[in-house]
Amino acid sequence: MKSSTSLTSLSSMDKESSLNFYGHYGFNSTLSQQRSSFSNLSSAPTLNNNNKLQDDFRRKFTEEQDELPRLSNKKRQKRNDLITINLSGTRYEVVRQVVEKFGFTITKEDDPTSYLIWNDTFVSPDRISELKPYQHINHFPGMVEVTRKDSLARNMMKMSKVMPDDFNFVPKTWILPTDYTVLQNYAKDMKLKRKSKTFIVKPSNGAQGHGISLYKNAEKIPSAEHFVVQEYIDKPLLLDGYKFDLRIYVLITSCDPLRIFLFSDGLVRLATEKYLPPHETNVNHLFMHLTNYSVNKQSQFYDKNVGHDTGSKRSIRFFNEYLRRSDIDGGLLWRNISDMIVHTLLVAQPHVLHAYRMCRPGVPSGSDSVCFEILGFDIMIDRKLRPWLLEINRSPSFGTDEDLDFEIKSALLEDTIRLLNIKVSDKRRNMAAQKAQAQKRLFKSNKKVDMQDFTELDKKKMDSEKRKEELNELLQRIRRISTKEDFERRHCGQFRKIFPSDVPARQERYCNILTKTFSLFLAGRGATMQKEIQVTYNNKYKEEDILDMLAECEADEKELKLYPIGKSLRGPKPLQSMPESVPHQVDNDELYDSESSGPNTPLGRARSTSRSESHSDRNRHRSSSRPGSVNAPGTSSNSNAHRPLSHSPLASSKGHHVSRSMTRTNSTNKLATLHRSNLKENSLTKEKESELISKTLSALNEMRIKFPGKSDSEAELMLDQLILNWKFHKPGVASYWLVKLDSIKRRKIIDIVKSNVRAMLQRIYQTTDIEDLPVYRTFNRVFNRLLWSHGQGLWNCFSSSQQSWETIFSKSTENIAENEFNCCRRIVQLCKDCLLIVYKFADEARNQSTISVSQASPEALHQKLELRPLATSSTGFIEVRDLKPTLNYTPLGQKYTRPYQYPSFGTS
Repeated sequence: MKSSTSLTSLSSMDKESSLNFYGHYGFNSTLSQQRSSFSNLSSAPTLNNNNKLQDDFRRKFTEEQDELPRLSNKKRQKRNDLITINLSGTRYEVVRQVVEKFGFTITKEDDPTSYLIWNDTFVSPDRISELKPYQHINHFPGMVEVTRKDSLARNMMKMSKVMPDDFNFVPKTWILPTDYTVLQNYAKDMKLKRKSKTFIVKPSNGAQGHGISLYKNAEKIPSAEHFVVQEYIDKPLLLDGYKFDLRIYVLITSCDPLRIFLFSDGLVRLATEKYLPPHETNVNHLFMHLTNYSVNKQSQFYDKNVGHDTGSKRSIRFFNEYLRRSDIDGGLLWRNISDMIVHTLLVAQPHVLHAYRMCRPGVPSGSDSVCFEILGFDIMIDRKLRPWLLEINRSPSFGTDEDLDFEIKSALLEDTIRLLNIKVSDKRRNMAAQKAQAQKRLFKSNKKVDMQDFTELDKKKMDSEKRKEELNELLQRIRRISTKEDFERRHCGQFRKIFPSDVPARQERYCNILTKTFSLFLAGRGATMQKEIQVTYNNKYKEEDILDMLAECEADEKELKLYPIGKSLRGPKPLQSMPESVPHQVDNDELYDSESSGPNTPLGRARSTSRSESHSDRNRHRSSSRPGSVNAPGTSSNSNAHRPLSHSPLASSKGHHVSRSMTRTNSTNKLATLHRSNLKENSLTKEKESELISKTLSALNEMRIKFPGKSDSEAELMLDQLILNWKFHKPGVASYWLVKLDSIKRRKIIDIVKSNVRAMLQRIYQTTDIEDLPVYRTFNRVFNRLLWSHGQGLWNCFSSSQQSWETIFSKSTENIAENEFNCCRRIVQLCKDCLLIVYKFADEARNQSTISVSQASPEALHQKLELRPLATSSTGFIEVRDLKPTLNYTPLGQKYTRPYQYPSFGTS
C-alpha cells in the first residue's frame, strides 16, 4: 500500500513538472484542456500519457526551431537596412538630436562597426586604421600640428621664414622655456625703443581660457613652465566698446585630396567689460581682455542674448550687417579670412596626409575618406581690419546654453552630415570596390620584363597601353571629382568651398604653398609630391581633353596594326637579321630583373645556374643573328659563306615575316608566363609564409645601429654605458625625445629603422609592393604605436613595467605568430637603440660645435658634419648621419633643423 501511494505521488510530480515545462514553450492552452483528465488516471496510464505528450512536444519544438533561422534572417536583414551611429564618445545632446532628425539609428553602446563614429576627444591612429571604407569618424590623425598652441606657433614660424608675406597673420610668439632668453631680449629692445608691449601667456595645451594671464613686464613671466607667449594685440576692433573675437567653423571632408569648407554662420563672442588699453592697473581684468565664453559667463555683466544683435554672444550674420552699416568692405575681410584658413590648413596637410596614409596603407588616393573634422578657428580683427589667428580648436564646443547656440550649431551639424552623404549602400559598394582593388593588385605584374627580347612594335604597344592606362586613371579621377563637386553644390547648405579654389590664379598660389610645405616638413618628399600636387589640385585638363588624347592613342594603335614598325609602306624592308630556326624558350627566371633577384637573395641563389645557362644561350642566338651575318642556326658556315645577301628577295622577305611572327609569339608566351607566375607567387602557403617570417627575424637580429666615426665595438660599448648609467642619462634622453624634438623629427628617427625594415622585406619577399603584406601591416602598427601620444609610446618601452605597444595585439582579434611577435620586439629594440645613438651623436655634435665656433670657420664645421650618401654597409650596421647644428640660436626650440638622416642598411 505504501508502495502504491509513493508511486502515485511520483506520477503526480512528473505530471506537474511536465506541464510546467511544456507551458514554458507555449503548450499551456493545449495542456490545460487535458489537465482535469490527469487527476483521474492511475500511475501507469499517467506515465504513458506523459510519454505521448513528450513526443508531441518534441515534434512541435522541432518545427519552432526550424522557424527560428527564418525569423533571425528577417531581423538581420532589417538591421542591415539601418544606418547606425555611435555617439558613445560625445556628451552633446544637439548631436543626438540632429542624428535622429536624419532617421539614423543610435547604438546603445560603443559599436565599432557603425557608419558614423563621433568622439569629443582624441582618436588613436589604431582605431582609424581599423575602420572599414564605409565608416566615418570625426577626427583626422596629425591635426594636432595646428590645434596645439605650441605646435601651431612652431610650424607657423618655420613657414614665415620661407614665405614671410603669406604667413604674417599670427602674432609674434615664443615657446617657453626654450625661448625664454629670446623673449627677454626682445622685451629689453622694445623698452630701449620706448615701445610699451603687453604679453599674453597661455598654457601650451590649454583650452577654454584656463591659465591665461597678461603681463606688462616680461621679467615677471615664469621661465620654467611650458607656456606659449604672444605679443598682445592692443588695438582691436571694438563692438559697442567691447573687445570681441570670431568663432568660425571649418569643415574638412577629406585630406586625400584636401577639401575645405567654410560655414557662413558662426559666433561673435564679446568681453563683458568695456575695453581699455592694457595697463598695470587692468591687466588682471580678464573679463575685459579675454573673449572666451567659458571665462565671461562667470561675469556678473554677462548678458544672455535674446536675438541675433544683442547680448554677449551674437551671430556672424549680425557681424556682417554691422560691417555693412559701418561702410566696411566685408567681402575683402572675408577673402582675407578664407586665405588665412586655407594657408593654415596647408601647413597641416603634410602632417595630416602622412599620418592618414600611415593609418590607411594600400588605400588608393582619391578614395572616400573615413575621416572628417569640424575645426573652430578663433580670429581677432584689429582696427585696420586685419585678421589675426589666435588658435584652432580641434573639438569645438557643441553646448547649447542659449537659443543662438542651438540654431547655429544644429545647422552646422545638419549640413555636415548632409555633405558626408552616408548611405546604406556604402557598405556594399565600398566592399565591392575594395575587392576589385585587391584583385587588381593580385593580377598586377610586379616584375620587370627584359625589354631586349621585345621588338620595336611590342615596345610601342606597351608604351601605348601604359599611356592609355594613365589617361584612363586621370579620366576616372576627373569624373569622380566632377560627381563629388556636383553633389557638394547641391547639398552644401551654408557651407562654401574654399579649397580647392574655383579661381585659377588663387589655386595656383595655393599649390605653390602646398609644395613648399611638403619640401619643408617632409624633407625629401617635396619633389615627389610636386607632380602629385599638380595632378591633384592644379589639373588643367578637362574630360573632353582626356577623351581626345585617348582617341589619339587608339588611332596610333590602328596605324601600328596597318603599318607595323619594320614594314615599309612601299615594299618589304631589307632583311636586318636572319631568322632563328629554333624558337627561343622563355624561362620564368628571365622575367625577373637582375637587380630584383641577385645571387645573394634566397631565390637568386637557386636560379643562378639556370640563369647563367639561359643567358649564354641567348648570347649565342644573338651572335648568330647579328646584322651582317648570313649564317642561319643549324647550317654550316661554309655552305652559306659566299651567298650574297640579296640573292633571293622573295626568300629574304619570307624570312623577315617568319622572324617577326616568331618574335611576336615569343613575346606573347612571355606575357602569359609572366601572368601565370604572378598567380603562383601570390598564393603563398602557410609554410612558406612561416619560413619568410623566420628569415625576417634572422635579418632583424643581424641589424645594428652604427655610430658615425666609431667602430662597431665602440658603438656597442657606448650603448652599454648608456644603459648602465641610465639614471644619469634618463632626464636628458627624455628632454631630447619628448620636448626638443617635434613630431616630424621623432617620426624621422623611427623612419631610420622603418626604411631599412621595408628594404629588408622587399628583398626577402622578392617584391617592391609590400603594402599589402600582413607582416608589414603588423610592423606598421608597431611603428605607429611608438609615435603614439607625442612619442610617449617609445618612451614607455624604456620602462620594464610598461610595454604599451604590446596592447595593440592583446586587444586585437588577430592571431600573431610567435616569430612575428619576436620580430616586433626586435624592431622596438632597434628603435630604442636608434634614439640613444641619435641622442648621443647630437650631444657630441653640440659640444664640438661650441669648440668649432672659436677654432674653425662655419664652412669647416659644415664639412666635418657633411651628410654622406646612402650605401650598403658591409658590417651589417645601420648608419646614422646628422646634419650640422646651427651656430646661432633659433627661436621656438628649433636648435637643430635636422638632427638625423636616413641610414644605410646591411647585414653582417
